[in-house]
Amino acid sequence: MKTLINTFILLFISSIAISQNNCSKFYPLNEGTKFQITVYDHKEKPSAIIDYDVVNVRKSGGNKIGTINSVMTDGKGKQITDTSFDVSCNGEVVSVDFKSLINPQIFEQFGNMDYEITGTNMEWPNELYVGQNLPDATMDMKISMSGININMSVEITDRKVIGKETITSPAGSFNCFVITHTTDMKMGVSQRSTSKQWVTEKMGAIKSVNYDKNGKVTGSSLLTKFEG
Repeated sequence: MKTLINTFILLFISSIAISQNNCSKFYPLNEGTKFQITVYDHKEKPSAIIDYDVVNVRKSGGNKIGTINSVMTDGKGKQITDTSFDVSCNGEVVSVDFKSLINPQIFEQFGNMDYEITGTNMEWPNELYVGQNLPDATMDMKISMSGININMSVEITDRKVIGKETITSPAGSFNCFVITHTTDMKMGVSQRSTSKQWVTEKMGAIKSVNYDKNGKVTGSSLLTKFEG
């Protein structure tokens, strides 16, 4: 069960980093675009690699919707999950439906399990500026398995654009907006962390660093490949 929860949280957080659509100047999405996020532990050792592939961009009503395939492997190259999710854009805001991150295959190894997911989507406005406050996002998941009920909630709050910096990664050097946010996760006990994220035009998030309540680095991620 711990592995399941950790996998879902990693998918949820990584979706925040790469939410993209070609009607947003910060997050262009074009079919055939491929990119890779490498996740590191607190010792800066690779703990997971997430490869993304943009496979379908279409119109639905007044929105553009893109489908992104995502393959996650651990630090030893073993596949953890293979899933896809949708991102929508209305010309002003890019929105990630976190519910679409869940692939039923993730739960198959745990047998007869029921789950329910509710919450508010992660949104990114088309225009960013220093001092800007961004919308909160929430996720609540209820899991029932073998008579055991588990409730988990994730709240992303205090999202704010705090400055501009240049970040260099294996994919290149980029002028970025720096965004911070607080994450509160509750699953029996409460756990609070903070994150700093660097995002750039046309490519989205380049880097992110996570901190515990005492300000100690617990992990990070970096854009290591981009083709598009």
